[in-house]
Amino acid sequence: MKVAQTLNLRKTYHFGDTEVHALREVSLAIEEHEFVAVWGPSGSGKSTLCNLIGLLDVPTSGEVVVGGQVASGLNDTGRSELRNSSIGFVFQNFNLIPVLSALENVMLPLQISGVPKKEASRRAESLLEEVELHDRMRHRPQKMSGGQQQCVAVARALVTDPALVIADEPTANLDTRNANLIIDLMRKINQDRGAAFVFSTHDDRLLDRVDRRIHLQDGEVIEDVRNG
Repeated sequence: MKVAQTLNLRKTYHFGDTEVHALREVSLAIEEHEFVAVWGPSGSGKSTLCNLIGLLDVPTSGEVVVGGQVASGLNDTGRSELRNSSIGFVFQNFNLIPVLSALENVMLPLQISGVPKKEASRRAESLLEEVELHDRMRHRPQKMSGGQQQCVAVARALVTDPALVIADEPTANLDTRNANLIIDLMRKINQDRGAAFVFSTHDDRLLDRVDRRIHLQDGEVIEDVRNG
């Protein structure tokens, strides 16, 4: 079953008289349970594609379908509701709120959705234990390493039990050891929970760890291969 799909997706940015074609006619489908790398050099369109699939941006033309719903038919409120119910996000710079503890950061999406505090806390604690940070749940981000902060971000992405997790360059700000730990963690969660993962990367050393790799260059898909 498809958890997300793009149809003839284009994204063009305008800078004065200059047009930059970030994506050109990209059509692809993400199946449930897949672990997918979108890779290519800087400027290839990786982040743009992740933002469009994740409903954080709107295409110049073409369609994005998430959970069977066509995003172009939704207003801003509808897009937000679909995004919050169906998609989790992991960002390159973690995007944790510095004045909140790890537990409070993970609880936040649930509380925004109206989940009672006690239930939100229970679910957040369970996820922090799953990412092996139960002993850091009262710590604020500045008291944690980059790898630990990204583990918190992964837990936060999963707390609403999404069918799809989008991770934009999740290892870019980590050393090799922590980068491998984050990929291992995402893979384990993908296998244990069944959530599809799509992550962007410029590091081709990670490509043998995925089910499928989508190679972007100059805004076009030049290779879409499922591993062995």
